[in-house]
Amino acid sequence: MQKNPVLRCCALTRERLPKNELFRIVRTKDGNVFIDDTYRANGRGCYLKKDKEVIIKAQKSKILDRNLNVSINDEIYDELLKRL
Repeated sequence: MQKNPVLRCCALTRERLPKNELFRIVRTKDGNVFIDDTYRANGRGCYLKKDKEVIIKAQKSKILDRNLNVSINDEIYDELLKRL
């Protein structure tokens, strides 16, 4: 019997996708923002589809800033693009 994959929603496209097709970006209580490779880090999390166009649109629309209630540095977006 096959187990159903865990689905999460992309913050920008609102698509429901398996976790391994998404990046998880986390804001900790002290305001640090990082890319969570384990998908288990503590803090407020937000998912983005692993797609170059989605990452660029998210940077322009500042969707992560709104979802995580913090200003996101361009280094985070650069790192996401490198990991594609």
